[in-house]
Amino acid sequence: MNQNMDIDFSSDGSSNDVSKDKETEKLSKSMKNLDIAESSSAGFKKSPVIIILVGMAGNGKTTFLRRLITHTESTSRRGYVMNLDPAVMTLPFGANIDIRDTVRYKEVMKEFNLGPNGGILTSLNLFATKFDEVISVIENRAEQLDYVLVDTPGQIEIFTWSASGSIITEAFSSTFPTVVVYVVDTPRSTNPVTFMSNMLYACSILYKTRLPLVLAFNKVDVAKHEFALEWMEDFEAFHASLESNTLYTSTLTRSMSLALDEFYQNLRSVGVSAALGTGMEGFFDAIDKSAIEYMETYRVDLEKRKAEKERLEEERIKENMDKLRNDMGKTKGQTVVLSSGLKDKESGADASGVDKDDDDEDEILEDEDFGFPGEEDTEDEGEDEEIAHFGF
Repeated sequence: MNQNMDIDFSSDGSSNDVSKDKETEKLSKSMKNLDIAESSSAGFKKSPVIIILVGMAGNGKTTFLRRLITHTESTSRRGYVMNLDPAVMTLPFGANIDIRDTVRYKEVMKEFNLGPNGGILTSLNLFATKFDEVISVIENRAEQLDYVLVDTPGQIEIFTWSASGSIITEAFSSTFPTVVVYVVDTPRSTNPVTFMSNMLYACSILYKTRLPLVLAFNKVDVAKHEFALEWMEDFEAFHASLESNTLYTSTLTRSMSLALDEFYQNLRSVGVSAALGTGMEGFFDAIDKSAIEYMETYRVDLEKRKAEKERLEEERIKENMDKLRNDMGKTKGQTVVLSSGLKDKESGADASGVDKDDDDEDEILEDEDFGFPGEEDTEDEGEDEEIAHFGF
């Protein structure tokens, strides 16, 4: 796996623009290899379930993943672990597929002259160019796995709103049942404004990925998550928590809570503790229900989108063929010579150049025929007169 996906960043003196162009070409080629838009239902597998963990930096995503791995091992669940964070120094667990084995984050920063966030984004883009190999590896082991646990970078926007994040998510969802888990820092969310910020981000992820979403309120050993469940079920209770706050943000938050009421109704949420292992069974129960929902609802929507894209592509091809037939009918099968106009311009330039040379020669002859008086008497004076007449 590591040998097939190794990417070398040795300096060869090429410019950054050329390197970025190559990166774009690789990304486009990867899309064709994955064949996301045209993959058939026959290649879809009902297991394993892909669990993609996303969340803000510092909310305990990696620690929570370690707890999930420990729980799967203790309950005889067959898991497979993937790390997509190229900037992490050490992992508290062993990863079956690690982006750091393929892309060297610091070398990417040096090669493309990037900062930390740009280095993470470019590393993900480079890894996405080989993601068809990742899908092949998981497909070969599909019968031996129940879950694939995927850890993402702490910079959440780099994964959720980037082209590489979309490629990875769509590649998973077009091949396996896929569930997105948004990890929330429960102690920080006790502030109503912070809670609403998390809910808005969770809502944006749901509509961006079009996949089942599970809210995992982490660190319930520090602060219980019942207050969040109450705010999600009863917006009046949430409004009551904002009465002491008279700032503009509280007014906006109050309005947003009414808009998200429907979003809360179709959302699964569980309280977990990465430190103590609380709520692990409830979490996997929510994942299993979300996988069933994926097969019944989201998978159907995915097939509809594929069919719509294929229909639009067929219409485009038909339109181009009709246009071609009309053009052939107008020309009656004769050969059509397409001219860009450059040849005519060059011919005109050559003709004008010849005319100009002829005019110059005529002018010189006239001057020679009607020379200055006294040229024949004094040779030196004639030469001086000629030089003065043709001076540059």
